Amino acid sequence: MTEKWKEKLSSEEYLICRQKHTEPPFSGEYDKFFKEGIYNCKCCESKLFQSSDKYDSGSGWPSFKKPILDTAIQYTEDKSLNMTRIEIKCSKCGSHLGHVFDDGPAPLYKRYCINSLSLCFIGE
Repeated sequence: MTEKWKEKLSSEEYLICRQKHTEPPFSGEYDKFFKEGIYNCKCCESKLFQSSDKYDSGSGWPSFKKPILDTAIQYTEDKSLNMTRIEIKCSKCGSHLGHVFDDGPAPLYKRYCINSLSLCFIGE
């Protein structure tokens, strides 16, 4: 399975999606990108987020209020970097997407903080 991902993804995408790395803040293609459409998983093309739920959090990564479906995302406790966070992955293929935080806008107060390299945008 590792070889399949190495063939499909660039080396940077592989580090993010399959090895849980993080792209530098403000470096991603979708940080300041606000076109209408759907954000899919880079690895398996599952629908993850809608553009209507995207907002500028100022964090340097694309941020969303919620996933397109609750079942689209898998949540895992992440205790790396001497802190506890909630990692989010694609439910279908297990690709690392980023983390979710409780500092987003009302009424949900969620910030799905996503690596651009883990996404593929499909415009309307």
